[in-house]
Amino acid sequence: MDADPPFHEAYKTLFDKTIERNNQPVRNQLLIDNKDDEQLVIVEECELPLIDLSRLNLGEPESEECKAEIARASKEWGFFQVMKHGISTEILEKMRFEQERLFKQPFHEKSKEDKSKEDKYLRFSPGSYRWGTPSANNLKQLSWSEAFHIPLIDITPSGGFDSLGATMEQFAATVSSLAQKLAGILAEKMGHNSTFFQENCLPNTCYLRMNHYPPCPIASEVFGLTPHTDSDFLTILHQDQVGGLQLVKDGRWISVKPNPEALIINIGDLFQAWSNDTYKSVQHRVVTNPLVERFSTAYFFCPSYDTVIQSCCEPSVYRKFSFREYREQVQADVQKLGSKIGLPRFLV
Repeated sequence: MDADPPFHEAYKTLFDKTIERNNQPVRNQLLIDNKDDEQLVIVEECELPLIDLSRLNLGEPESEECKAEIARASKEWGFFQVMKHGISTEILEKMRFEQERLFKQPFHEKSKEDKSKEDKYLRFSPGSYRWGTPSANNLKQLSWSEAFHIPLIDITPSGGFDSLGATMEQFAATVSSLAQKLAGILAEKMGHNSTFFQENCLPNTCYLRMNHYPPCPIASEVFGLTPHTDSDFLTILHQDQVGGLQLVKDGRWISVKPNPEALIINIGDLFQAWSNDTYKSVQHRVVTNPLVERFSTAYFFCPSYDTVIQSCCEPSVYRKFSFREYREQVQADVQKLGSKIGLPRFLV
C-alpha cells in the first residue's frame, strides 16, 4: 500500500493550471514572489548563529555572554542553533527512527479518523494527521508534506503508543525544559525576571509536530511548507541532513545548512508581540526535493488559549489579545485568503 499522500489526485486542478510554467531547479535560481509582489532572491547556503549552551554553567562572565548571544540572535535573525543542549543523541536518533516508521504506514491508515482499537501504533486523536493544504487556491499555497500535530497532553505511557509514545514522551520532556530555559533568558535580557512562561506555557498547552516531506517531482513549483511565521512563543526543531529550511534575512532567502549536533530555535509571533518587536518572528519555509525525502520534528512552546498576550514595555506596538483570539484570526485568514496575516492584524 502506498504510504505517501495522493497529492496529484487531490490537487489535479491546481497542477493542470500551472503545468506549462517553467520547471527550473528551485535552489539558488528560482525567484519567488512574496505577498507584496517583491522578489526575494535565494542566496547561498549559510549557517545560523551557533550557541554552545554548556557555557551557561561556567559562571560569569561566560554565562552572561552566552545569554547575550541568544538575545542578539533573536533580535537580528529570529533564528539560531544550539549545541550541548541537553537532549541526547540517543533520544534524537530514536525519535527519527520511530518517526520514519510511523510515516511508512499506509496512507489510508494514517488518514482515517476512526482508528481501530487494535491499531495501537496509530492511536492518535482525530485531526492529528494533516497533509497538503485544503485551502490552497494555487500551487504556491500548497505544502507538499504530511505531519502528525500532537498535543503533549495526548502523549502518555497509557496512550497505547508503545515505543513511539515512549520516545515522544522522552523527547517532549527534554525540549520542554530547554524551551523554558531559553524563554527565561530572553525575558531576563528584556529586564523581566517574571514567572510568566512557567505559569502559562505548560505541558498540556504545547505541541509536538512530526513532519515528513516526500520527494516531489515538480520541486520548482511547490513548497514542502509554504512561507509563514510560527504562532507560538518559541519553536525547537530537530531536522535531518537533507536540508530545505530557508528563512528571510536582510531581504533575501537564506538556505539553512543542516548541523547534526544542533537544534534550531526560532522566535514565534507571540514572543515578538510580548517583546514589543524586540525579538523577531521571521518568515521561513521548506523547499521540496525531487529525489530525497526529509524528516523533522518541531516542538511548539505555546500558552493556554485564554492567556492574554501584551507587550512587556510601553508604548505598545500591539493591542492586548488572547492566544485563542490570535489562532482564530489566523485560521479565518487562511480559510478566506489562502495565507496567514498574523501580527499586523493586532497592531495598535
